[in-house]
Parts: sequence; C-alpha cells; structure tokens
Amino acid sequence: MTKAERPLPHQHNTGVSRRELLQVGYSGLLGVGLSQVAGQRAVAATRTPKSLVIVFLTGAASHHDTFDMKPDAPAEIRGEFKQIATSIPGYQICEHLPKLAERAHRYAVIRSLSHGDNNHLMSTHHVLTGEKQPGGFFDKVASRDDWPSYAAALQFLQPQNTGIPCGINLPTFLREGPLTWPGQHAGFLGPNSDPWQITADPNKPDFRVDALSLSPGLDVSRLGQRHSLLSEVNRQQILLGEAAQSLRLQNDQELAFSLLTSSRLAEAFQLNRETDAVRDRYGRTTTGQSLLLARRLIESGVRVVQTNIGRVQTWDNHGNIFPTLKNQLLPPVDQGVSALLDDLQASGRLDDTLVMMLGEFGRTPKMNAQSGRDHWGPCFFALFAGAGVRPGQVIGRSDDIGAYPVTRAFSPNDVGATVYHVLGIEPDNEVRDRLGRPVRLNRGDVIESLFTGAAV
Repeated sequence: MTKAERPLPHQHNTGVSRRELLQVGYSGLLGVGLSQVAGQRAVAATRTPKSLVIVFLTGAASHHDTFDMKPDAPAEIRGEFKQIATSIPGYQICEHLPKLAERAHRYAVIRSLSHGDNNHLMSTHHVLTGEKQPGGFFDKVASRDDWPSYAAALQFLQPQNTGIPCGINLPTFLREGPLTWPGQHAGFLGPNSDPWQITADPNKPDFRVDALSLSPGLDVSRLGQRHSLLSEVNRQQILLGEAAQSLRLQNDQELAFSLLTSSRLAEAFQLNRETDAVRDRYGRTTTGQSLLLARRLIESGVRVVQTNIGRVQTWDNHGNIFPTLKNQLLPPVDQGVSALLDDLQASGRLDDTLVMMLGEFGRTPKMNAQSGRDHWGPCFFALFAGAGVRPGQVIGRSDDIGAYPVTRAFSPNDVGATVYHVLGIEPDNEVRDRLGRPVRLNRGDVIESLFTGAAV
C-alpha cells in the first residue's frame, strides 16, 4: 500500500478518547495557526452564512423504493411497496415514509442526480466533497491527497475561532476493517481542518462525549479563574498522546479554554435536557437521537453536522431489501427527519439551515436473485430543505424504470457547488493541494432550480 493509499490514522470504537480528540478535534481547533491560514484563505461571499445538516444514507438507499417509485413498471422493477400521496399534488412516495409524505411541502426532491461510479468509497468521496477522488480506483481508501469535506473547507476558509468546531460528524465513523472511507476529512487541507468525529451512540442512557467532559469533580462554574482551567487543560495534555508535542498548545490555549467552557457546545450533547416528549418524537433509536443531537449542535453554533444513518454499508441492500427497509431502515428516518424539519421550522432555523439527505448512489432498476438491488450510479435522489430552498417541488425525472435521468442530470459536483453557495463560500475559490499547486475548490454549478423553482 502506497503512502497516498494508506488509511488515515483514526481508529474509533466508543466515544471520543482524548487521543482521538487530538487527532480529529484538537487538530481542527488547537492546531489551526491563524497566521498560517490567513495567507491562503480565499475571500468568502458576503451573504449571510448558513448551516448544513447532512443526513447521509450510508451504503446508498434505493430510489425505486423511496422517492422515485415506478408503479407502472414490471414487478421485478417496481418492487413490493405501494405509493402514498404526499402534500405535493401529484407526487407520491413510499408507503413506509408516511410522516415525510405529510411534510413534502417543506422540502424539495431531486430525482435526477447522476454520476458514473458504482464503487462505495469513490462515490462517497464524490458526494461528500463535491469532487471526484484524485487518482481514484476501486476501494481507494482515504488519504491526505483527497478533496476536503464540506465542513473541512469551511473550517479552512472561515474558521470560527470561538472554540466551537465548524463541523462534527456523528454517530459512526465510516470505516470497515482496513478500509477508511474517503470524504470524511480535510484531505489535502491537512488535519487542522478535520471535522470532529463523534462515535458514541446518543440513544444510549450513558451517552457522553469525553472530549467535552472535564475530570470528575472539576466544575467549570467553580473554577473562578481562567488559569485554573488552563492548568487542567495542560494536565490533560499528557493524555493526548505523543503527537501533542508537535502542536503549538501554548499559543492556542485560548481555543482550548473556549472549547471546555463553552456552555452552548457542552450542553448541546446533554440530550437529557430535552423533554421525554421531544425525544420520543424523534424516536428512541440511534437515528432519531442522532438527528436530535444534530439539531442541538446547529443551535450551539456548529455550522456543519453530518449524521451518518448507519455504518458504512447499512443501506447496501443486495438482498432481502423489502423487509430490511420496512422493518429497520425507513421508519427511523421517516420519524427522525420529520421531527428535525418540524423543529427547525418552528424555531425559524430552517431559514438558515440546509437539510440534505442522500446516499452515494442509487440501486439497480431490476432486482437480483437475492431479492435485493445492486449499486447504480447513473440515477439517484436527494432531499433538500431550508436555507432558501423553494419547498414543495420535485426536480428532475428518471426514465420509466428509474435507470437514467430523462431531464437534466445533476452531478455530485453540482451538489457541492450548491452546498458551498449555502455556506457562503464561492465554489470557485482557489486553494492549494499538498504540493502547493492551486486547485479550484469545486467545479460544479449551483442547482439554481432548488432556489428559484424554475423548471429544468
């Protein structure tokens, strides 16, 4: 395995250890040398910046059995599920998404996303960065030659400098065996821009994030003086691992102090502050509580939250697809995403928060011998809500069997340009790769119809 192919040194099991905090948390906070970044940072757009919640259906959900159903197609294509009406006149979706059907007037659906890849890792990179993986090949793992994730680019170009990270990924780390999924990190922008990785299950009664927990008995409200807390931070540096020696901790302690004393961020992880009724509304599942946590993190000031719905191939339904979707996968997403949209709408935050739900590709039109669907990059769907998206519209159309778009096809590059547009970053910003070469952050086009409602 070459250096470029070597997985990133992040191995996560439960929670976030202090060593992991150094690798992915403090690297994005304490390791950011503002003077180093200043000379490289492009000028951001002047419009009011917004936030982003990515609901990532890991392994790729079937568009045929969710948001792009084909009831008139042959049985081996249309599948077992029935359609139900939505609040968008004439548009129907899967019967196992009743809550999202009732709320279709709050979001827009694109049914003509397309790219030419059927590999999980490269497609994940493409969707979560808006660019193809440099030198990509089948199952190419993450490397520092990859393109940055949306949160990483935001951290690099618009660091908040408040102790609150620009991006947090939860509740799983996309890794299987020796394979680390690309698209989760800052890639060539370096570890200083990596988003946080949270790998604890927010649905568990003992859920906590060690990175934001002080030692037992250490109460921030009783410390009184900042230097007392900085002393505690210095003491805990010993536990951060050998790599801590390379960080300029002395110069960046202000960020550590802000992190550990930020009641907004620390309290965001305290889901027990929510009423039982609210938690029940999201669903007492990993999916539901992760989406609730995503909402709370956005409220605390985190700009980008990626919620992975399952591990790396949870939606990779090559067999037994209909019972799996019906009994395991669709109900928690239907409940949790609906509650998220409801709460963001009620609080007024939907105006400033883009909710984007998608997988890395679609599924084959024809079911296989195992009653499943295989990988299919030429056509898939995404759901968008908030942040200026004109709701209640269905953009794009696929052919009679859901194999290819028959209207304009949108690429992951276009999704990336749209995300950056919402975040207040010009997609054509120039950054530099690890060799110092100037590269354009994104080469897609903003999906204007999402915001204008113009037919495409």
